[in-house]
Amino acid sequence: MTCILAPLVRGLCINTALAPRIVITGEGPEPKNALAIDLESAFEKDDKGDELFNEEGAAKILHEAYSAWEFEITPSGAEKAETVKKQPSSIVLKRGSQTLGIFWIDRDLDRAQKRRSNRDDTFLEEQIPQKPGEASLFRDLSALDRSGVVKNRVAVVTGGAQGFGEQISLGLASSGALVFIADLNLTGAEALAKKINDSMGRTAAIAVEADVTSEDSMEHLFTFIAEHSGGFDLCVSNAGILQAGSVMEQKLDAFKLTTEVNYVGYFITAKYASRLLRRQHLAAPQWKTDIIQINSKSGLEGSNKNSAYAGSKFGSLGLTASFALELVEYNIKVNSVCPGNFLNGPLWADPEKGLFVQYLKAGKVPGARTVADVKAYYEGRVPMKRGCEGSDVMRAIYYLVEQEYETGQALPVTGGQVMLH
Repeated sequence: MTCILAPLVRGLCINTALAPRIVITGEGPEPKNALAIDLESAFEKDDKGDELFNEEGAAKILHEAYSAWEFEITPSGAEKAETVKKQPSSIVLKRGSQTLGIFWIDRDLDRAQKRRSNRDDTFLEEQIPQKPGEASLFRDLSALDRSGVVKNRVAVVTGGAQGFGEQISLGLASSGALVFIADLNLTGAEALAKKINDSMGRTAAIAVEADVTSEDSMEHLFTFIAEHSGGFDLCVSNAGILQAGSVMEQKLDAFKLTTEVNYVGYFITAKYASRLLRRQHLAAPQWKTDIIQINSKSGLEGSNKNSAYAGSKFGSLGLTASFALELVEYNIKVNSVCPGNFLNGPLWADPEKGLFVQYLKAGKVPGARTVADVKAYYEGRVPMKRGCEGSDVMRAIYYLVEQEYETGQALPVTGGQVMLH
């Protein structure tokens, strides 16, 4: 039940604060200043007599109860004179005399956990701009601090422990987000989370084991996120593999595995991510959230002797456009970033298994005698004369989150090697 209730509570808090919130569960007696809400009327019976929970009805009950609470705290007319808006730091959901859940709320995870430990139920306070219209105008037109669009937001990055995923996890955390690093390599994810948290001096990253090809694993991932933060704002579907090979020689198992991870894995990720985001949307209908898939330039132009990878990436762009059309109803934007080659990443630069070494041994680059020759060849194919870096991808992610009027797009980040048509 927590995975259903927590996103509704987080949506309510976001809707009232117009800002991200962390929502975590608690136990024990009901906090004195908690907003208590009875959801009895949200439980219904179907034609067979089976009990159902009406999520839309529950969201309506939450909003009505919050409005009544807010009126009690700030009587009619008084809010116009106030410069600080009060919000509950704890919410108790009940069904009659039964407690369904106690939820603690704050701006970041560490503060929410501290509130829970200390049972600090003092109100949260939000500053109200003196000139809301003017403040809104400057906020909407300014792009001076684009990375700030993810501050205090919750993000999940699949395949987040290495390669572009590591760069994205680091970038989001350094920009103030709480990042769930979801990876099949749990040891690597835990090491990266520790590195981030030690560096940030706060809980900025949480490692979770996840297999994007398993529905059970991905359902567990998003249930875990709901239980530990109430929900999220940004899902970066980054997990992927590359197994190159000629169409005349590649084993079918290798082709299927690449498709399973890159294409089917994206579908499964979006399936369970969107379920949680839809639930959150019920209580925060104006809040925009994002699913961003890390695609490839190979998804835009193909790749010689690498058809399994390119095919999975081409297909994923079809998924992005289709997901975008469906999920826009819930204010979920869906876009893809198509990076050029990450020449300094492990896929290319690993001294034993990297593509530079493989291509040198295979004689793929005419006249190349060293790994440096191979790298120089691939850099020379890019008009900007370098490979794509994590910072390039991060700027694209920030743009897509900030750009509220864009969905279903494939954004090239290729140094001019592949251009928009």
